[in-house]
Amino acid sequence: IMRMKKLLVILAFLQLYLNPLLAYSLRSCVIVYSKNPAADVVLNCANRKLTTVPENDIPRNVSLIYLSNNHIERITKKDFGNLSKVRILHMQFNKIAHVDDGSFIHLGALTKLFLNENSLTSLTANIFQGLSSLTVLDLSSNTIQFIHASAFQFLTNLKNVSLEQNNLHKITEIQPILQLPRLQKLIVRLNLFTSFETKDLQLNVSSCLKELDLSENKLNYFSITTPIFPHLQSIDLSKCGQDDGLKWDIPDKALLKNVTQLYFCKTLISLEEIQKVLQSLDSLKHLRLNYMEKLIHKHLLATVCKIPTLRKLDLYWNKVPNLSAKLVSCSQLSELKLSETNMTELSKGSLQSMKRLQSLALDKNFLTKVPDDIRSLSYLEILVLSDNYISELGCDDFLNTTQLSEIYLDINGITRLHSCVFEKLHNLKVLELSYNMLRTFGGSFKIGPPALEMLHFSKTYLTVFEKGDFQGLSSLKDLDATNNNIRVKHGAFEGLKNLETLSISIPSEQYYNFRGLERLEILTIYVYMEGTFKHPDPNYYEAFYHLKSLKVFTVICNIDHFGFPLYIPMQTLESMRHLEDFTADNIYITAPAPDTFRFNTLLKNLTIRHTDLSDLDPELFYPIPNLEVLDFSNCYLKSLDFLAQVDLSALRYLKLTDNELTVINETVFQSLPALTYLDLDNNPFTCDCSNAGFIQWVTSNDQTQVVNAHQYTCSFPGAEQGRKLLDFDVQSCWMDVGFLCFISSTCLVVLTLLSSFIYHFLRWQLSYGFYLFLAFLYDSRKKKKGTPHQFDAFVSYNVHDEAWVYREMLPVLEEEQGWRLCLHHRDFQPGKPIMENITDAIYGSRKTICVISQHYLQSEWCSREIQMASFRLFDEQKDVLILLFLEEIPDQQLSPYYRMRKLVKRRTYLSWPQAGQHTGVFWQNVRRALETGDGPTDNNLLTGPAQC
Repeated sequence: IMRMKKLLVILAFLQLYLNPLLAYSLRSCVIVYSKNPAADVVLNCANRKLTTVPENDIPRNVSLIYLSNNHIERITKKDFGNLSKVRILHMQFNKIAHVDDGSFIHLGALTKLFLNENSLTSLTANIFQGLSSLTVLDLSSNTIQFIHASAFQFLTNLKNVSLEQNNLHKITEIQPILQLPRLQKLIVRLNLFTSFETKDLQLNVSSCLKELDLSENKLNYFSITTPIFPHLQSIDLSKCGQDDGLKWDIPDKALLKNVTQLYFCKTLISLEEIQKVLQSLDSLKHLRLNYMEKLIHKHLLATVCKIPTLRKLDLYWNKVPNLSAKLVSCSQLSELKLSETNMTELSKGSLQSMKRLQSLALDKNFLTKVPDDIRSLSYLEILVLSDNYISELGCDDFLNTTQLSEIYLDINGITRLHSCVFEKLHNLKVLELSYNMLRTFGGSFKIGPPALEMLHFSKTYLTVFEKGDFQGLSSLKDLDATNNNIRVKHGAFEGLKNLETLSISIPSEQYYNFRGLERLEILTIYVYMEGTFKHPDPNYYEAFYHLKSLKVFTVICNIDHFGFPLYIPMQTLESMRHLEDFTADNIYITAPAPDTFRFNTLLKNLTIRHTDLSDLDPELFYPIPNLEVLDFSNCYLKSLDFLAQVDLSALRYLKLTDNELTVINETVFQSLPALTYLDLDNNPFTCDCSNAGFIQWVTSNDQTQVVNAHQYTCSFPGAEQGRKLLDFDVQSCWMDVGFLCFISSTCLVVLTLLSSFIYHFLRWQLSYGFYLFLAFLYDSRKKKKGTPHQFDAFVSYNVHDEAWVYREMLPVLEEEQGWRLCLHHRDFQPGKPIMENITDAIYGSRKTICVISQHYLQSEWCSREIQMASFRLFDEQKDVLILLFLEEIPDQQLSPYYRMRKLVKRRTYLSWPQAGQHTGVFWQNVRRALETGDGPTDNNLLTGPAQC
């Protein structure tokens, strides 16, 4: 079973793949749903107040487009690009006044084009370019008065053309149409033609035209003198002629040798002229004479009845007393229409000669009974007596018409039937008795007619079906008893062993029985109430046990429940193992029980309307995994979560209109992989970020068409009420405050950790780099100014070594040797930042003497001073740094001070402890270092202490 389910889903996807739609979020159109996934794609854009052809609303694989009833004024070249599969295009009832040449060039598959009811005035040379497959073209009800000679050159397959109700004046204007190689039907009704003469036409070849409609023109002259219409079969000249009447000029009968149909209705023509017409047609079979009372009074029918080939005669709308009496000699007829002739009775003997008559229409008259003459029509097959005043049917009415197969007696006053009425009609298949005052069958169907297949008696006064009422209708397939409020008694349907379709209206408390309907496939029940509501029999569902072949079951209630449950329990559907379509409209008060469809595993279409489904149990869908169509309209639904809790992988159509849906979670539709049609119209949507995901899904998904989504309006909050749902700005909803807080807090934590790491491990390096940068800036300014050095040397020392500097260094270097030294306690400018003083001192002196001791290495300011001095050393590449050690300091103690250790390894330095008693040599070396010029430092890069 699981494999079968997977296979079905795969097949559904394959069907969708074979029939893809490029976009489903259509603003102005709706793709019409089809039960067959492989069916042609039909696009409905009608009645949308469109002013142009919608640019992005037409999928490329569409086959049929409805753009009718809009306000489109112009068709352009870009309107129908890339629509190579369109076969039918409806654009009637617009305001189209111009079509750009080449506008249809991409519609190579188009077979039918409807441009009627527009404002076109002319047809240009290239207006139909590209329509080589077109077979039907309707241009009626425009104001066309000019047709270019080449306008129809591309329409090589055109068969039917309608130019009805335009402003064409001359027959030469339709010559481009008559030249079409496959033309069969041309309608130029309601134009301004005054004559039709073939001598004015210059055709290279004979026309293939079969039907010509020239009705309602001011046509005074109809002349065919050249053999250009050898295939013409039908001519309509209704409402033609004026002044002296229509003139007919056919000098050679052979020119119209194939004409079989001729129509006259209110045609202004003399008796002599119409007699000439009838005499020039040797093959006439169908003649229509409507509103021709004047000529009929002049015995026109005497001429008509002499036409030996005539088989069908239409005389409706001729209010002539005793009209039938004028047809006595029309024995050749097989069809006769006498509708709407104000007939009160059929003249006795008027039809007796019509032994060949097979179809007789006497509808819309004032007959009070079935005419006696009908009994003599032994070959009659179709009898239409609708819309008369017949009140009763007699046993002899159809005594000899044993060949009757169809009888239409609807809209009369028949009150009862007799058992003998139809007993001789062994070939009767269709009987229409609707809209009568029928109260009883009178046993008329207990013995037949045995071949009857369709019986309709809706809207009558029948109130009960008794046992055996249909005993003789073993061939009946379609029974319609709606709008009758009928009580069905036990055994009423016995004998209907082949019934396939049943429509019936019953009272709400009825206990009905369907025994004997084992082959019934379609059942429609309308539940009515008259008077006080009565609860149905508690075991009424047993009546359905015999409907084992049922496929479509529809129950519709037209009353309010008043709190009484009109539900259909599981037992009602238990025997319907083949049920595919179930509809319950206004039947349930609350949601059906979860096991309602336990035995209906083949169910494909489920419709429940006007029911409170707010407490719906998702288990309802467990037994019906093949569901394709689901309609829960007007069911008080507030959430769609139930869709995500069940397997509805085959669902293609989902209608949830008129519910209470405010917020929709778009993830619900992820559980519906085959969904192609979704209708959520008339729900109170909330226009805020709670619907942002749904809005984005509607506009971006490429599988599910959300019908009329662009017309959905907001109901909440109040400020958004009345606005369009899809106009809501969802971009503002993507700024997730929680996510922003997470990012901010994460960045703060990372920054704190990074700062702690840098402070603990890299603070000296950063500090050194900072002061090197300050020194670089200072040095750059000094170079630009070219300022001379103020001191010979800047002495960098720690305050703990200040006594040695004053006692040992100053007396020798300043007093004995005469050098000008810069000391921070003496020469720094008060009030100036200390780093600025240090920088000025270093760059304002030729040399920098660093007096290094253990205290010096531990001093922050001393460290900065030597860093600044070393930067100057390496930046200027000059011998500006003198290292003087007051103590012996091992290399390992210099390791933390990597810059100091590097300098000691690369430069000559002076050691006071090594000077010992020879201090004179020490100071002499200092003097030599101070006297060194500004040459490159490479000359003095000696390692180790200076020799004393």
